[in-house]
Amino acid sequence: MSAWSKKKLGRRFFLGGAGAAIALPFLPSAVRMLEGRGTAHADHASCETPKRLLAWYVPCGIHMAAWRPTSTGRDFALPEILQPLEPVRGKMNVLTGIANMPARPDGPGDHAAGTGSFITATHVVKTEGSDIRNGVSMDQVAATHLGSCTRFASLELGIDGGGPAGGCDSGYSCAYARNVSWSGPQTPMPKMTDVRAVFDRLFDGFDPTASLAEIERRRAYRTSVLDVALEDANSLRPRLGTTDQRKLDEYLTAVREVELRISSEETLVCEVPGRPAEDLDLTARIDVMSDLQAIAMQCDLTRVITFMMANAGSNRSYPFLGIGDGHHSLSHHQGNAENHRKLTLIDRWEMERFSYFLQKLDSIEEPGGGTLLDTCAVFLSSEISDGDRHNHDDMPILVAGTAGGAWETGRHVVYDGRPPVANLFTTLLNAVGVPSTRFGDDGTGPLTI
Repeated sequence: MSAWSKKKLGRRFFLGGAGAAIALPFLPSAVRMLEGRGTAHADHASCETPKRLLAWYVPCGIHMAAWRPTSTGRDFALPEILQPLEPVRGKMNVLTGIANMPARPDGPGDHAAGTGSFITATHVVKTEGSDIRNGVSMDQVAATHLGSCTRFASLELGIDGGGPAGGCDSGYSCAYARNVSWSGPQTPMPKMTDVRAVFDRLFDGFDPTASLAEIERRRAYRTSVLDVALEDANSLRPRLGTTDQRKLDEYLTAVREVELRISSEETLVCEVPGRPAEDLDLTARIDVMSDLQAIAMQCDLTRVITFMMANAGSNRSYPFLGIGDGHHSLSHHQGNAENHRKLTLIDRWEMERFSYFLQKLDSIEEPGGGTLLDTCAVFLSSEISDGDRHNHDDMPILVAGTAGGAWETGRHVVYDGRPPVANLFTTLLNAVGVPSTRFGDDGTGPLTI
């Protein structure tokens, strides 16, 4: 990626990069608390030990015959679709037999209903109108808890755009088909699909020509602004009621956490690239999105990311793979061998992109030892299992990283009894430090990986 011209800067730069204002967007966690949304935020101790949660979505299911390993345990052979993951096979698990039954639609509409339920494990309301209803997604549960540790509570990224209004799949709203992240029953989190816009959002205010002395002056100025803000806030206390005083205490706690982060002597150095080029082809766009996700995690700009490689039921063609047919059309393979061959090529290319991302994470060393991937829990799946059957049991699922050693890796794990994916989400949330006892419509508790 020739557009990347790396610049180095300390992690602490980003903590105050938005300027002197103490309100939006410099202190989004404080604002959320003032709005009553951040009541379960992480304490400072948990912020000091970063654990990250990511969810990757691929469309139209998977050709399971070329995905599912034929043996279990550590010595399983990687099937054709998963072979690109060989460089990181020791740091991931293939999970077989897990179901997302709340994703089943009411009549037709498996793609939108399955995508809406992707990480909510909630049965969505079938509608093309404004009365959409879903659960809160796993990433937003994590963002509510971990968001106060970083500049961005979460990032929602993807490749395909489109708004939430109207119908996209047999009576299901486009809100379900185009978003996997939901902060509330009627609040899909819009995703960013332009790599240059993502870069600008992450690195707004970064001046690569600034000297160390200039950076230090800016940091001192931002700290002084915090001091003034604290003084002003404390002066309000005698005039506030009990409820507002509680909110003020939460606000001041957040301000003090930011002050601590600005003052800390962080040693981690981020590799900041140049602004991405325009007019990238599909493969390059996905890989640049992967680079930006890795950089965002490395710089501790956020600890929660979702990424959609396409929208639900994507009918994109892949001429660079020699495939002129649409993906969705091919996924209705009807047992045709040629369709199976083309689906295998598409699915394998998707895993090449995922492998690139995981290798990127694994190439970044953490200050306390291990790699960035070791601190992550990365979930990958689709809205359905087999594209012809439109089934929601035996989902194609990979979990990479260990969230700091929460489970063993390098295995193919087969589950009996079709446990709900909601239970896996409970496990992943607990692993990144978010207390959870059950999740979604059919969750019953954590799932052992």
